[in-house]
Amino acid sequence: MLRNPRLTGCFTAITSPFTRDGHALDLARLAEQIAFQAAGGVTGIVVSGTTGESPTLSEAEYDQLVSAAVEQARKHNILVIAGTGSNSTHHAIELQKRAKKLGAHAALSVNPYYNKPGQEGLYRHFMAQADAADLPVVLYNIPGRTGVALNPETIERLAAHPSIHAVKEATGSTDSCSEIVLRCPDLAVLSGDDSMTLPFASVGAVGVVSVASNLLPAEVTALCRAFLDNDWAGARLWHQALFNFCRTLFAETNPIPVKGAMAKLGRDSGAMRLPMTEAKPETVARVLSAMELARTGLPSRGTVESVGPSRTRLV
Repeated sequence: MLRNPRLTGCFTAITSPFTRDGHALDLARLAEQIAFQAAGGVTGIVVSGTTGESPTLSEAEYDQLVSAAVEQARKHNILVIAGTGSNSTHHAIELQKRAKKLGAHAALSVNPYYNKPGQEGLYRHFMAQADAADLPVVLYNIPGRTGVALNPETIERLAAHPSIHAVKEATGSTDSCSEIVLRCPDLAVLSGDDSMTLPFASVGAVGVVSVASNLLPAEVTALCRAFLDNDWAGARLWHQALFNFCRTLFAETNPIPVKGAMAKLGRDSGAMRLPMTEAKPETVARVLSAMELARTGLPSRGTVESVGPSRTRLV
């Protein structure tokens, strides 16, 4: 049995909506984005993560963003996971305490980047953060961004801490995912790559922290609900329809493509903050084209029936 059964399904790694000049957060747009996600049926949202351009947020903006997200999420009965990662253990501890104080339901803590610690250093870093506040921790294993990976053996050691409830596994390796599930059966394993959501679920993962659901929350939610309900044939149809769209979202570094597409769709999240720059026009066109193909791909493989504003299902 999972240590925290609530950490299953689709969690949207939402963009941080900035003003057009990029100088401030746009909290009115944030409220709209969260309402859109709730209408799509997601389990929760992740704020101040990679997709939320967390390295560019000031401390005041971090507090403002997490506080506002918690307030809006409560209205819609969805969870908020706040990014608390840092390559400074001291800073990560402070963020953990602040996330708890601000009302987040869990914390997402990324591997320390740039420092490239060994496995013992990683273990001590995450244990110190888990000790800092009584808040569920989701480990974030993404070596492509951080230059270092959490080994399954280290995750097993960390799983002994009662506050460590899940791992966002963004290695792209089904072998790594399989080993984590076998070693830590009570941890919720969430895919960190949209295209790997179903492959990881096939070996025991229970959801995804999704970029694609910024645009298609109901569809990514339907994929998760299908495999969580043991409807593997239905899940495969959703996976096949969404696969190319998910890959296209990473034609440029995340979150450049998704923010470009959102702007084109009238759901503008404001400026990209340097050192990130706006999406190329051809990237945005590819994303929007792939999104439309994803939407039309499902009816050609099965009938999609609407079951309310936040859900769709195969029949």
